[in-house]
Amino acid sequence: MTSKILVIGATGYIGKVFVEGSVKSGHTTFALVRESSLTDPVKAELVQSFKDLGVTILYGSLNEKESLVKAIKQVDVVISALGRTQILDQVNIIDAIKEAGNVKRFLPSEFGNDVDRTVAIEPALSEFIMKAQIRRAIEAAEIPYTYVVTGCFAGFFIPSLGQCHLRLRTPPTDKVFIYDSGDAKAIINTEEDIVAYTMKAVDDPRTLNKILYVHPPKNIVSQNDMVSLWEGKIGKTLEKTYVSEEELLKSIQVSFFSLGAEAQHPMDFVMGLIHAVLVQGDLTSFTIDPSVGVEASELYPDVKYTSVDEFLNQFV
Repeated sequence: MTSKILVIGATGYIGKVFVEGSVKSGHTTFALVRESSLTDPVKAELVQSFKDLGVTILYGSLNEKESLVKAIKQVDVVISALGRTQILDQVNIIDAIKEAGNVKRFLPSEFGNDVDRTVAIEPALSEFIMKAQIRRAIEAAEIPYTYVVTGCFAGFFIPSLGQCHLRLRTPPTDKVFIYDSGDAKAIINTEEDIVAYTMKAVDDPRTLNKILYVHPPKNIVSQNDMVSLWEGKIGKTLEKTYVSEEELLKSIQVSFFSLGAEAQHPMDFVMGLIHAVLVQGDLTSFTIDPSVGVEASELYPDVKYTSVDEFLNQFV
């Protein structure tokens, strides 16, 4: 029997991939949507596409406990794909799951770094601390969980060759900024593969109350590795400008300490993430502790994941 799944944050960047992946995996799928969001034509079209897939749309809000509990009572698994600004709002989901009393698994909004083992600094650290607080709240409430630690989204990191603040849609063909030595190893997975592994895990007793690390070996790469792969595909050497850790830290800290945490621009967080992932090697600075975590590509070798090398082919 496959679980019934509710996706909260269904119209967001990764949320919509979870909805589609849940359906594809054969799960009866529900999406919690704020009715007011349908005034946005793009979101209204997306919600209609969910309906076309057979998804049951439930209207409600994190701030409306009655609607939240009612939605949760209809499913076995709750996946939160809420964005950065709503991380702490997940306490409302925890309270509703506790009241509903029927949920077999809760997957909070993680899908990035292991927030209990991070070496990140501000401004990225604040978000990771909030995610860790949600972990502790889940455990205190004795709710069954799986924390999914995925590394970076390919759609965000690979087209820019790690220069995420530039928001590039295709890799550059002339020059590139390399952070520090460019040798720190990151982990980068496609959004679809992240969802595919997660769907395998939701009903798997081996991932119950564990961290699922999505660390397929071909996707453990440095910025230099990415650049080299791209240069090989285009037959050209990019002009490289090296940005030292000191220079990167200075640009981050000047913004963070002059504006204060409450006034942060989203790009400040991105620069902090670049430092954590591409300079400090935050995603690969530890080995998986088998008492608390399992690795997805080892558990599910049947998932044919897309490597960083293969992902780059679409841009040639």
